[in-house]
Amino acid sequence: MTKVLVTGGAGYIGSHVVDMLINRGYTVVVFDNLYTGHVEAVHKDATFIKGDLLDKPAVDQVFADHQFDGILHFASHTLVGESMEKPWLYLRDNAVAASNLLEAAAAGGVKRFILSSTANLFDDPAVIPIVAEERIVPGSPYGESKYIIERYLHWMERIYGMAYCCLRYFNASGAHPDGHIGEDHTPEYHLIPIILQVALGQREKLTIFGEDYDTPDGTCIRDYIHVMDLAEAHVLAFEALADGKSRKFNLGNGKGYSIREVLETARVITGETIPAVTGARRPGDPATLIADSTRITNELGWRPEFASLHQIIETAWNWHKSHPNGYTSK
Repeated sequence: MTKVLVTGGAGYIGSHVVDMLINRGYTVVVFDNLYTGHVEAVHKDATFIKGDLLDKPAVDQVFADHQFDGILHFASHTLVGESMEKPWLYLRDNAVAASNLLEAAAAGGVKRFILSSTANLFDDPAVIPIVAEERIVPGSPYGESKYIIERYLHWMERIYGMAYCCLRYFNASGAHPDGHIGEDHTPEYHLIPIILQVALGQREKLTIFGEDYDTPDGTCIRDYIHVMDLAEAHVLAFEALADGKSRKFNLGNGKGYSIREVLETARVITGETIPAVTGARRPGDPATLIADSTRITNELGWRPEFASLHQIIETAWNWHKSHPNGYTSK
């Protein structure tokens, strides 16, 4: 039976990946400091260890206690805006956490590693949708920290024979279709849950930052990808690494949706008015960001199952209705 370590496995994306791995017969150990994660999100059949990747002795102890066939690494600070205000949480902490993990993994003979990376590597893309071959120009210290880790992995492969896959994507959205796990951040910075918080009466209104962009309705267009489709991509990529070949993939939904489209779809699904006002543009917001998934589709056969905006928001709404206060609702 394949045994994997999932760092950040109590977080939003990580918990959905853990759930999928368990259901497919993997043995899973979750290592998470619960900074943004929730122990309630971890599948009951996974082994949970509370710990911080910045604590090297704690990391080393995990590898002393377990022999892993591979690692899926989600644990990191992940907010672009915060990284511009607190760059060392990203340039230092994300990088040091990954180096501690990789050093222990190399010593433990781990040969497969999945990195949850970011499409924030591409701040100035020449082509939209953004192809995997696009030149890397990180858009923030967050993006830079992920690129640093990608470079670490280059050397892990060259020196230790560790095959890796970097998965680069924008906006993870939605929730598990059966509603038992979903998105719970405090504070919340992501568009879809913010809109749904307005629908639940937990916020007064949505603020749309700019309606004068060069898009059909004037609002920014973004790539929203369902968390279950992301989980599927991570599992497929991990299994593909059995051939010892490293890979890098961009992950996208296949099209982008404007803020107005997201808002109007949420109004239909929730049946709520969802008040919205227009605010000033935010510095650095491009008009359109969409990732091109052609490479992973061609190589691994991955295709989004929950591709429609209606499916994405409906699953998120089911989660938020049943968990209005997140995991503390129960």
